Amino acid sequence: MMTAIKSRVAPTITNEAAIACIGMYCMAVVMGYGRFLFTATLPDIMVQLSLSTTIAGWLASINYIGYFIGALIAMFVPQRATWQAMTLWAIISVVTTMLFVVPNMSLTLWYIIRLIAGIASGVAMILSSSFVIQNLSPERRSILSAVHYAGIGVGISASAIVTWWLLTLGYHFDVIWLVAGCTSLPLIWLLYAIKPKPVDSSVSQRTDYDQHVSVYQGYLRFKRSLYEALAGHHKALALLFMSYILAGFGYISSATFLPVMAAQRLMTQTYAGLMIWLVVGVFAMLSNPLWGALAKRIGEVKTLMGLTVLQAFGMCLPIWFDGALGLYGNAIILGLTFVGMVSMTLTLFKNINPAYSNLLIALATLAYALGQFLGPLVTVALAGEDGNFNAGLLVAAIGLMIGLILIIMFRRQSPTLA
Repeated sequence: MMTAIKSRVAPTITNEAAIACIGMYCMAVVMGYGRFLFTATLPDIMVQLSLSTTIAGWLASINYIGYFIGALIAMFVPQRATWQAMTLWAIISVVTTMLFVVPNMSLTLWYIIRLIAGIASGVAMILSSSFVIQNLSPERRSILSAVHYAGIGVGISASAIVTWWLLTLGYHFDVIWLVAGCTSLPLIWLLYAIKPKPVDSSVSQRTDYDQHVSVYQGYLRFKRSLYEALAGHHKALALLFMSYILAGFGYISSATFLPVMAAQRLMTQTYAGLMIWLVVGVFAMLSNPLWGALAKRIGEVKTLMGLTVLQAFGMCLPIWFDGALGLYGNAIILGLTFVGMVSMTLTLFKNINPAYSNLLIALATLAYALGQFLGPLVTVALAGEDGNFNAGLLVAAIGLMIGLILIIMFRRQSPTLA
């Protein structure tokens, strides 16, 4: 009887399409809410708490420090059997941070919460993706993994819609984050219900052994794996890592402060910042299938080069056009490009050394997080007391163009991947 009750409370999910949709929901929560809900609510947070642009930039950057730490944690998870448990821990952490956001918190507590949310997002981004994709059959993995990654755009769109809806009802950021947390809770139950594919006996034996390995032995294994992953590819990987740091640096200046810029420049248009942020989310949802199809025709490297140029162009639009045209143009291009650039770059890392793809992708995520940490700090430093973000956008565009040069050099180093 207890088994029957348990099966009704937590049914087992094995359907691949359902798993991909749960993965999409997961990405919407950990990325759309855990990281980008802060962007949607930032103008209201700054008004309600009387925060300066500098403090807002540090609150954004501390989240990316957490993302860096989370990616580092995920990199040291050795066996697939722990992915679901770690993902659940990350989701719970994200939800907890949203549920505990209250308007009278001290600034120190704000920093702690943003740090925890970043750690959770980093862990969940890597481990949930690994878990979902490993549960998809090879013949359906391409299309269903695109459904999974579409969750980033879904989450950004949802963060804009929820924020707009509750602000129009007279509520503020604390209620918005509470509602986001409550709508994230079903994800924990759904992830728990997924039944992983069975692991063969050799992997099970290796897993049992790994659980008894000392920290020092684990470090030595990691060091050996890192050496083998980089062997023969040092120059190509160094170029790709540096370009990915600049990609993270480039997009985040706009991704963090776009609604704030809209509030500054479009003062006569109520909730213009949220409408612009919604545009980012909608185009992010559309981007992955579009660029995936293009990459099949011309390759990931050429696609990545085109996306980098396009994103740099988008960063300049608010500089050239001070009104709605520049901001909406930037939003469209930002949504179209940033998920595609992540997807193309991670595919390249995977193709360089497939045997160590998980390790290389985790290291790439660390590089991206470093760029994201630096981006808001440079932007607010250049904005000064006037809060003019044009200089930050220009530096972001320059960084992206330097990244383009590095990608071209990478292409020459690795002609087989071009």
